[in-house]
Amino acid sequence: MSADREIDAWLDGCGFELPDAKAKARAALENVHLTRPGKVRISEDKLPRAAEVLAGLFFLYCESPACQAEAAQSGRQGLRTASKRACDGCGGSDNRRAQEAFAERCRQRGVRRLVIVGGSPSVREALGSVLGKAVDLRLVDGTERRTADRAKGDVEWADLVLLWGASELHHKVSTLYTQLPPPLRRKILHVAKRGIAALLAEASRLLVVPAQRGEHV
Repeated sequence: MSADREIDAWLDGCGFELPDAKAKARAALENVHLTRPGKVRISEDKLPRAAEVLAGLFFLYCESPACQAEAAQSGRQGLRTASKRACDGCGGSDNRRAQEAFAERCRQRGVRRLVIVGGSPSVREALGSVLGKAVDLRLVDGTERRTADRAKGDVEWADLVLLWGASELHHKVSTLYTQLPPPLRRKILHVAKRGIAALLAEASRLLVVPAQRGEHV
């Protein structure tokens, strides 16, 4: 039997802490039948899809005018977040520190080739400017058509693949990676966090798990 999570707490962690944002996020999940009115918990198995739905519909922005302007141009509904780390525009001031810390984690784990699938164009540019100097980095647009052969090639090339489930990542793209055979899937981490800092912090945490199981990344 799969574990479950308290929905409001999960939404808080994704940056939907404010009442209006939480209500709209909750309504969106109900609209695609990932939950229903009155239900307070959600299966862990549904969280990647839930994060994908919310990322496709909403752009979380902080108090920065630049981030508010980016939200208005994103094609998604802008929602204010109380957490700068969850801001889809800037991710707060922790982004560079998070990239440097993750680069060190990759060095420790022997990860030299990294693929990140998802993220807006501005976020991918930010990742490339710092993380791209530390590892061989391949950034994949999660909204553009990709073939199964190219997805397989990404995973075969990489030491580690991050599927960024809380970003601009279409289900038809992520499925190309998650449906690969187990030996390749062991290289893939599915991370459903908003913002660069939160993404890389969670990826760093998960990156210790394969070693504990005696597997290779």
